[in-house]
Formats: sequence, structure tokens, C-alpha cells
Amino acid sequence: MLKQQLNLKLSQKLSPQQIQLMKLIQLPTQAFEQRIKQELEENPALEDGKLEAKDEFEEYEDDYNEREREDEGTESIEAEIDVDEYLSDDEVPNYRLQANNYSPDDDEKSVPYAAGTSFTQYLTTQLSTLRFDETEEQIAAFLVGSVDESGYLRRELQDVVDDLAFTQNIYTDEDSVEKVLKKVQELDPAGVGARSLQECLLIQLRRKEPTKAVELAEDILDRSFDQFSKKHYTKIISRHDISEDELREAIDVIEHLNPKPGGSYSGNTRMVEHVIPDFTIKIIDGDLELSLNGRNAPQMHVSRDYSDMLKGYKESKEKTKAQKDAVMFIKQKLDAAKWFIEAIQQRQQTLMVTMSSIMNYQKKYFLSGDERNLRPMILKDIADEIEMDVSTVSRVANSKYVDTPYGTKLIKEFFSESMKNDQGEDVSTREIKKILEMSIEEEDKRKPLTDEKLAKVLKDKGYPIARRTVAKYREQLDISVARLRKEI
Repeated sequence: MLKQQLNLKLSQKLSPQQIQLMKLIQLPTQAFEQRIKQELEENPALEDGKLEAKDEFEEYEDDYNEREREDEGTESIEAEIDVDEYLSDDEVPNYRLQANNYSPDDDEKSVPYAAGTSFTQYLTTQLSTLRFDETEEQIAAFLVGSVDESGYLRRELQDVVDDLAFTQNIYTDEDSVEKVLKKVQELDPAGVGARSLQECLLIQLRRKEPTKAVELAEDILDRSFDQFSKKHYTKIISRHDISEDELREAIDVIEHLNPKPGGSYSGNTRMVEHVIPDFTIKIIDGDLELSLNGRNAPQMHVSRDYSDMLKGYKESKEKTKAQKDAVMFIKQKLDAAKWFIEAIQQRQQTLMVTMSSIMNYQKKYFLSGDERNLRPMILKDIADEIEMDVSTVSRVANSKYVDTPYGTKLIKEFFSESMKNDQGEDVSTREIKKILEMSIEEEDKRKPLTDEKLAKVLKDKGYPIARRTVAKYREQLDISVARLRKEI
């Protein structure tokens, strides 16, 4: 049975202006500039550059309100406009059509395209320098197409044989494919077309001038690759009957080889990320000075032409339907322009307030540059101090960079959890990681410290943490286990 009933419900939603502000706050400098450019193209009532005359939006607003008072008692302009049609205008900015709370899923994700010659095209061009018959040329082209961006052929030859039969209608065998592969491995860069790291390094060594160290390096990789990869140097010295100095020379040769030959290709299409700092911190007379990148503070104003259109409407004696429709369109664009300008100003203020709080919280670090001086700091610490939501601080921290006297840093790197030291004081996990990193740098590389020994070292320095925690921090620092850090 169907029935109707009334329910009272209290809900909270972000206004379109708040959604717009949140999206602007999370943008780094370059993306922010693109967003401004997009808004300038979509809204003709918005212009960039300094404005010397009276604020035009106030002027337009005064004129419009006065016109409304004059027309009081008659049918208003808004009444003649269908609300749904007004909201579905193609030129209405996206943020004005959003009424739901902000979600990362709403972000526009675009993939930039890079021009230039790809790594595969580079290899294909070189095939013309080799001598093949017609079938071998097709096999070679297929092999080149199967080489990944690192320069390796990651497929079994039998799989290649099967694919050639099914896709190219070429019937061959593994021996024939391997014969062609050997020729493909003559292409540049050296090592391309290898099926394993061992084969890649051996290909590069065979192109070098055959000195004693090169020949020994080739022999070690050929007969003792497993022991070399595990740094079992004692076994290598015994098997090859060599001295430590000879092994050291051979290792030096191997370390200068390229394990990823495809990565060295200068014409690849991988995008290069350019970091532009959003803030700058300088030390002046022993105190910190924070400044916002000028590109985050553009000069924007409302178009004078649109304000003049409203003046013309006000001064005209007869108001036609077309004129009323036009003035509503103008008002819509001017509203959007005002909202956008206000959002930019609020963005600047939010960025400065948040970063200023972070700078003061970590003042000891910014004055010294020593990561051991970083205080434990979480998003809530800053949010409580500046009386903003944690999500706002997160948007600032996750995508913004600050130029410090010690390099350009991602702001979120200054945040860390806390741990207790042996004095019962809260210390930053970043501080512990730094001390762990320094302990590993100072260790005897002939006998690297195991995680258990590192835990003991940290405990002696006043940081009682477990071995598994040491292992976790070491992995986060991208440091190998003790066995792989061993040197002779």
C-alpha cells in the first residue's frame, strides 16, 4: 500500500563556492595557472591584469540593485526565466552545477601526450643497418616490438614462435628466432634485447675493449652471477683464484654498466615532472620569512564591457524580453567572475595561514636544516592551530612544495608520527629514520650491520625500537639488507 508522509531531516552540504575553493586549494602552482586560464576562456566577464578604476563588480551590483528597486512592484527579470534552463546553460562553469560534497572522484583526470620518437621506433630504424632476408626481417621487427621500455625481451622464445605463427603467419623455430635475436642485440644502446640482467651486462662487456679487468668481470658474470648478485665475494675469490684488488677492479667495471639500457634512450616519451615551489622560506637576521609564489596571486577583475552593458540596460527606457534575457546572462557571468576572484583570494589566505603555522611549528628544523630537529606533527596539530578542517590542511600539504635554504621539499614530508624515547619524550619518526640512515652510512661496509644490530645501536642512542620496526624504516628509506650492502 502506497502512502505519503512528511519527514524533517537536517543535512549539511557544501555550497558551490566552497566546492570551488576546495578544488583550487589542492592545486599546485602549474595546475592553478591552467585552471585560471580555463576560467578566463569560459567566462568572458573575467579578465586578468591590474584594475586601476573603481571595483567594477561593486559598480555593477549597485546599478543592478538600483534597477531592481525601481522595478519593484512589477514582474522581476528572474520570474521571466525558467530556472532549470538557467542552470543548464552550456556556459555555466562546472562548479556551479555541483551540489554534492567534494569527492576525489570528481577530479578531471587528463593524460598529457609527449611528442618525439619512441624507443621502439628508434630500434626499428636501426634494423635497416643489419642484413636480413625477408622472413628474418619480419622476425626482427616482431622482436623489437616485444622489447619493453627497460630494453629487455621479457618473453620466452617459444612464446615468440607461437605468436609469430598465429599473428604473422610466420612458421619458424626457437633456433631461428634466437639467431635473429643475437643480431637485434647488436643494436644501440648496448644490452638491448637481453632476456635477463646477466645477459644484458654480458652484452655490454663484450662491446668493451678487452682489458684484464673487463675479461675478469665477464668471467665472473658468466660463471658466478648468482654469487655476485648475493655479494658472496669470498666464494668468488676462491672460485676464480683472484685477489681482492682484482675483484675490486672487476666490480668497478660492472658497476659502470647500465642495467636498464632502454632507460638511457634520450628520445623516450616519458614525461618529465618540473617542480615549482609554491612557497619560499628564507632566513633573514636569524628569523624565518615566508612568501607565496607570485604565480599563486594573480590580479583578476571583472570586465568593464560587461558592467557597461548593465549600465546601458539601466539607462534604456523600454525593456524588451531580449534585453532582459541578455541582462540575466550578464549577471550570471558577473556572479561567476566574482565568486572566482573571491575563491582565489581565499586560496591565497588559506595557503599562507597553513604554511605559516607549519613553519612556526617546525621552526627549529627550518633554522638548522637538521632532520633530527623535526618535531612530531600530524595534520590535526596544524588544523587545530589554524582552526580549519583537517581535510583543508591535507589539501595544502599533499600537493605543495616549499623552497627552503636546504632544497625544495614536499610539505607533507614535514609531517610524521611520534614515538617515545628512553626519556619518555615524544620524538618524530623522521628523526629516528635520519639517525638510522646515518648509522648505516657510518657502518663498516665489510661487515654491515644487520637489522638486529641496528636496533641495538638505536637503543644505545636512546631510541628503543624493535627489529621489525628497524626493517620497516630501512625499507622506507630504500636501503638494502646487510648482505647486499657488503663491500670489499
